[in-house]
Amino acid sequence: MFLFDSLIDFVGDAVEVVGELAVSTVECVIDNPGKAALICVTTVATGGLASAFAAPIAASIGSTGLLGAAATGTAINSLSGIALTNASLAAIGGGSLAAGGGGIAAGVTVLTNVGAAAGAATSIGLTVDSDKED
Repeated sequence: MFLFDSLIDFVGDAVEVVGELAVSTVECVIDNPGKAALICVTTVATGGLASAFAAPIAASIGSTGLLGAAATGTAINSLSGIALTNASLAAIGGGSLAAGGGGIAAGVTVLTNVGAAAGAATSIGLTVDSDKED
Protein backbone atom coordinates (compact mmCIF):
# COMPACT_ATOMS: atom_id res chain seq x y z
CA MET A 1 0.00 0.00 0.00
CA PHE A 2 2.90 2.36 0.68
CA LEU A 3 3.91 2.39 -3.00
CA PHE A 4 0.33 3.06 -4.10
CA ASP A 5 -0.07 5.90 -1.59
CA SER A 6 3.27 7.41 -2.64
CA LEU A 7 2.22 7.25 -6.27
CA ILE A 8 -1.07 9.02 -5.52
CA ASP A 9 0.79 11.70 -3.54
CA PHE A 10 3.25 12.17 -6.41
CA VAL A 11 0.50 12.53 -8.99
CA GLY A 12 -1.43 14.91 -6.72
CA ASP A 13 1.65 17.08 -6.24
CA ALA A 14 2.34 17.08 -9.99
CA VAL A 15 -1.23 18.15 -10.75
CA GLU A 16 -0.94 20.94 -8.18
CA VAL A 17 2.31 22.22 -9.74
CA VAL A 18 0.84 22.14 -13.24
CA GLY A 19 -2.23 24.00 -12.00
CA GLU A 20 -0.10 26.71 -10.39
CA LEU A 21 1.98 27.00 -13.55
CA ALA A 22 -1.15 27.35 -15.67
CA VAL A 23 -2.50 30.09 -13.40
CA SER A 24 0.79 32.01 -13.47
CA THR A 25 0.94 31.64 -17.26
CA VAL A 26 -2.58 33.00 -17.66
CA GLU A 27 -1.77 35.91 -15.33
CA CYS A 28 1.39 36.65 -17.34
CA VAL A 29 -0.58 36.69 -20.61
CA ILE A 30 -3.23 38.97 -19.10
CA ASP A 31 -0.54 41.34 -17.80
CA ASN A 32 1.44 41.31 -21.09
CA PRO A 33 -0.92 40.68 -24.03
CA GLY A 34 1.38 42.31 -26.59
CA LYS A 35 4.36 40.20 -25.60
CA ALA A 36 2.23 37.05 -25.56
CA ALA A 37 0.96 37.83 -29.06
CA LEU A 38 4.51 38.47 -30.26
CA ILE A 39 5.64 35.10 -28.93
CA CYS A 40 2.70 33.33 -30.61
CA VAL A 41 3.17 35.06 -33.95
CA THR A 42 6.92 34.42 -33.96
CA THR A 43 6.42 30.76 -33.07
CA VAL A 44 3.89 30.22 -35.85
CA ALA A 45 5.97 32.16 -38.39
CA THR A 46 9.22 30.33 -37.73
CA GLY A 47 7.47 26.97 -37.61
CA GLY A 48 5.77 27.74 -40.92
CA LEU A 49 9.01 28.84 -42.52
CA ALA A 50 10.80 25.75 -41.26
CA SER A 51 8.01 23.60 -42.68
CA ALA A 52 8.09 25.38 -46.03
CA PHE A 53 11.87 25.12 -46.26
CA ALA A 54 12.24 21.66 -44.70
CA ALA A 55 13.55 20.11 -47.92
CA PRO A 56 16.47 22.52 -48.49
CA ILE A 57 17.26 22.59 -44.76
CA ALA A 58 17.44 18.79 -44.67
CA ALA A 59 19.49 18.64 -47.87
CA SER A 60 21.95 21.15 -46.42
CA ILE A 61 22.32 19.12 -43.25
CA GLY A 62 22.63 15.89 -45.22
CA SER A 63 25.31 17.23 -47.53
CA THR A 64 27.56 17.99 -44.53
CA GLY A 65 27.82 14.30 -43.65
CA LEU A 66 26.10 14.66 -40.27
CA LEU A 67 23.31 12.19 -41.04
CA GLY A 68 25.29 9.05 -41.84
CA ALA A 69 23.88 6.59 -44.33
CA ALA A 70 20.55 6.20 -46.08
CA ALA A 71 18.42 3.07 -45.67
CA THR A 72 20.17 1.67 -48.74
CA GLY A 73 23.56 1.93 -47.01
CA THR A 74 24.75 4.76 -49.22
CA ALA A 75 26.35 7.72 -47.45
CA ILE A 76 23.81 10.55 -47.53
CA ASN A 77 26.46 13.16 -48.29
CA SER A 78 27.34 11.30 -51.50
CA LEU A 79 23.79 11.71 -52.84
CA SER A 80 22.42 14.65 -54.79
CA GLY A 81 19.10 16.15 -55.80
CA ILE A 82 15.87 14.65 -54.59
CA ALA A 83 17.65 11.52 -53.33
CA LEU A 84 19.73 13.70 -50.99
CA THR A 85 16.63 15.57 -49.83
CA ASN A 86 14.50 12.48 -49.23
CA ALA A 87 17.27 10.51 -47.51
CA SER A 88 18.06 13.51 -45.30
CA LEU A 89 14.43 14.05 -44.32
CA ALA A 90 14.02 10.34 -43.58
CA ALA A 91 17.19 10.30 -41.47
CA ILE A 92 16.01 13.33 -39.50
CA GLY A 93 12.67 11.56 -39.05
CA GLY A 94 14.28 8.54 -37.45
CA GLY A 95 14.95 6.48 -40.56
CA SER A 96 12.93 5.15 -43.45
CA LEU A 97 9.45 3.73 -42.97
CA ALA A 98 10.74 0.34 -44.11
CA ALA A 99 13.38 0.40 -41.37
CA GLY A 100 10.80 1.31 -38.73
CA GLY A 101 11.45 5.04 -38.65
CA GLY A 102 9.11 7.91 -39.27
CA GLY A 103 10.26 8.58 -42.82
CA ILE A 104 10.08 11.85 -44.71
CA ALA A 105 6.90 13.08 -43.01
CA ALA A 106 8.46 12.69 -39.57
CA GLY A 107 11.56 14.54 -40.80
CA VAL A 108 9.42 17.48 -41.93
CA THR A 109 7.61 17.39 -38.58
CA VAL A 110 10.88 17.43 -36.64
CA LEU A 111 12.23 20.38 -38.62
CA THR A 112 8.92 22.26 -38.26
CA ASN A 113 8.91 21.75 -34.50
CA VAL A 114 12.56 22.74 -34.17
CA GLY A 115 11.86 25.90 -36.17
CA ALA A 116 8.85 26.74 -34.02
CA ALA A 117 10.79 26.10 -30.81
CA ALA A 118 13.67 28.27 -32.02
CA GLY A 119 11.25 31.09 -32.82
CA ALA A 120 9.53 30.77 -29.46
CA ALA A 121 12.82 30.71 -27.57
CA THR A 122 14.11 33.72 -29.48
CA SER A 123 10.95 35.76 -28.95
CA ILE A 124 10.77 34.82 -25.26
CA GLY A 125 14.42 35.79 -24.88
CA LEU A 126 13.83 39.11 -26.58
CA THR A 127 10.77 39.91 -24.47
CA VAL A 128 12.51 38.95 -21.24
CA ASP A 129 15.53 41.02 -22.27
CA SER A 130 13.28 44.00 -22.99
CA ASP A 131 11.91 43.74 -19.44
CA LYS A 132 15.39 44.40 -18.05
CA GLU A 133 15.60 47.73 -19.87
CA ASP A 134 12.37 49.08 -18.37
